[in-house]
Amino acid sequence: MTFTPKFITFDCHGTMIFYDMAGAARDHYADSLSPEAMDMFIKDFSAYRLDEVLGAWKPYADVVHNALERTCKRNGVDFDPDIATDIYERVPTWGPHADVPEGLSRIAEKIPLVALTNAMNSQIPQNIASLGAPIAHVFTAEDAQAYKPQMRAFEHMFDSLGCGPEDVLHVSSSFRYDLMTAHDLGITHKAWVNRGHEPANPYYGYREIPDISGLPGLVGL
Repeated sequence: MTFTPKFITFDCHGTMIFYDMAGAARDHYADSLSPEAMDMFIKDFSAYRLDEVLGAWKPYADVVHNALERTCKRNGVDFDPDIATDIYERVPTWGPHADVPEGLSRIAEKIPLVALTNAMNSQIPQNIASLGAPIAHVFTAEDAQAYKPQMRAFEHMFDSLGCGPEDVLHVSSSFRYDLMTAHDLGITHKAWVNRGHEPANPYYGYREIPDISGLPGLVGL
């Protein structure tokens, strides 16, 4: 039986938006690092960003700044805070993956779409406007005063929507930021968009789709 959720909730950056932190880092450091060292730098930068969002909430500019500073230290690279600022300021300029606008537009008039994002309130409107479909609600880490993968980010969304984990289909390309927490909170209906960020992990109970064009089929549209 096809599940029709009250809301389709989704991760924005990485899942819907082409979140090019790796490209931003390459723009600044590729000329001074070997290809192998650059790959390690990008891996470390990603890991440190995750680590930075696990504690008390702070502005995302600080998350990027701290993560980049720690990455530079680990890789023996001089840290320039202006580079962290530049990378942070690129976030609103990034647009959707090519499959997103059509996939979302096939759903938006039937089921309300809800963005649950780690972005700042000042960053996210431009990203949301680029998605090509009406988004009914947008909840940020700044609103919740907590970043995913913390449960409080999800709980803020549920409280604001007046619904529970059983009422949503949550969509993400990331286990570590979204789907593991969704599982722990009892969100039964989950979709993993396999964008190659992380390996499959069937333990967490999801439907896999290659991109957002596969999302309407999960809800019978």
